[in-house]
Amino acid sequence: MAEDRFPGWHGTTILAVRRGGKVVVAGDGQVSVGQTVMKGSARKVRRLSPGGRDVVVGFAGSTADAFTLLERLEKKLEAAPGQLQRACVDLAKDWRMDKYLRNLEAMLIVTDGVDLLVVTGAGDVLEPEHDVAAIGSGGNFALAAARGLLESDLDAEAIARTAMAIAADICVYTNGRLTVETIG
Repeated sequence: MAEDRFPGWHGTTILAVRRGGKVVVAGDGQVSVGQTVMKGSARKVRRLSPGGRDVVVGFAGSTADAFTLLERLEKKLEAAPGQLQRACVDLAKDWRMDKYLRNLEAMLIVTDGVDLLVVTGAGDVLEPEHDVAAIGSGGNFALAAARGLLESDLDAEAIARTAMAIAADICVYTNGRLTVETIG
């Protein structure tokens, strides 16, 4: 995303797993520039409570851009309480159409414990097919590991933690310092 303006910036793996009536969102804390780890403990999984209804959001990409999007998402959720999908679609429309917002470089995983969505700046609001979603530098590693672990008897949090550990072992832009939020 930001390769032309910030070459070599990488960071964060976010994974969400839905199982047994719960959704767990886990994110590592690594932010790297080239081969240097700039920060190992960034917190890129947040719990929001617009209108008293909890929503968990994980983000990858520019932190400032993600916070701008989180503020917009909170406003959308306040305007449409309990309608996560509608709020995310409205956010994606704004993100795609607004001259300022379209330059924001982040991706979001959003859940209220029922819906699990990936929101992108390309205007996508995607619901994962297999109750697992992942974004960020190590997202594909975490996604593959979690999908394989769905065949086990592990609960959602154990799957998320194990998959993130596997991603951290494979991806140099992912570490094992996790922020984990459960909802549902």
